[in-house]
Amino acid sequence: MESAEKWLLGRDQPSVRYLTLTQVLGRSPDDEEVRRAYSEIPRRGWAAEILKEQLPDFYDLRGYWHNYTLLNRPKYIATVWKFLVLTDLGLTAKNPQLKKTCELLSERYLKREEGYHLCMTANITRGLLFAGYDKHGRIRRALDWLVKEQKEDGGWHCFGLRRGTLDCWEPLSTFLALPRSRWNRGIKRSVERGAEFYLERELCKEGPRRYAPWFRFHYPVHYYYDLLVGLDLLTSLGYESDYRMRFALDLLHKKRRSDGKWNLDAQNPDIPADLPPEVYSTSPPFEPFPTVPFVLERVGRPSKMITLRALRVLKKVEAPGESD
Repeated sequence: MESAEKWLLGRDQPSVRYLTLTQVLGRSPDDEEVRRAYSEIPRRGWAAEILKEQLPDFYDLRGYWHNYTLLNRPKYIATVWKFLVLTDLGLTAKNPQLKKTCELLSERYLKREEGYHLCMTANITRGLLFAGYDKHGRIRRALDWLVKEQKEDGGWHCFGLRRGTLDCWEPLSTFLALPRSRWNRGIKRSVERGAEFYLERELCKEGPRRYAPWFRFHYPVHYYYDLLVGLDLLTSLGYESDYRMRFALDLLHKKRRSDGKWNLDAQNPDIPADLPPEVYSTSPPFEPFPTVPFVLERVGRPSKMITLRALRVLKKVEAPGESD
């Protein structure tokens, strides 16, 4: 039987191969095999397919998908969402197409603090950090703003409520994307408080009843939360040995297939049917544009992206103290 790691190292998806080599097997970025895998990311596989869909340059309007006016609509095929997937797949601003997208999103979303929106600001800032694009001082301003927006209970909330929610994981993930050497005192304290917010709730205990989508694994995540998102965050921050991680880690093991892989459980938006549309809707009249789901792999089948993230978590658990 083919091992999960060997499956991830297949040459059909150089992004997954590159990320497995660096994040699971711990290979150096200077390793020849790693450099070869990275060079193939824009040429073959998921990232290459997404880049091909980027609209051509008209009147110096570059770096976007679908339309130039609304970079986040429709969900989840517009520029913001494609950008997040590409940075997840390991592509950086060294690629000229992605560099144009970085410039466009930085100018459109991070230029003025009064225009910030929590989830969007955190997502885009995290993507820019992953892409290695940090110009005009906008990243630092965005990070400082995210620190200020943290609630008293240690969480965050996209809709301005007084309490945080597990659903709003993006600020914590943004701080994680920043090298530790660049954490100031405010970010360090914010991360500690944010991690405790998740640990107090064992990564899934919020509200009077179990919220089913959190127990299904998804990719792309976009801005949704699930237990694999929480596990990836908390183990990367060095909390893999905390006893409050036990429930989520047990679930991760239970969901592993007999062949060592994990399935893609669902695609986003994964919203319970009994959730009132005025609370959250993906269609008119509450959402102005019909939502178009976007996935890389088939739901209910073994997923390279889910398996990669799961193995990344287990590596931290099996070798505690090696967080970046």
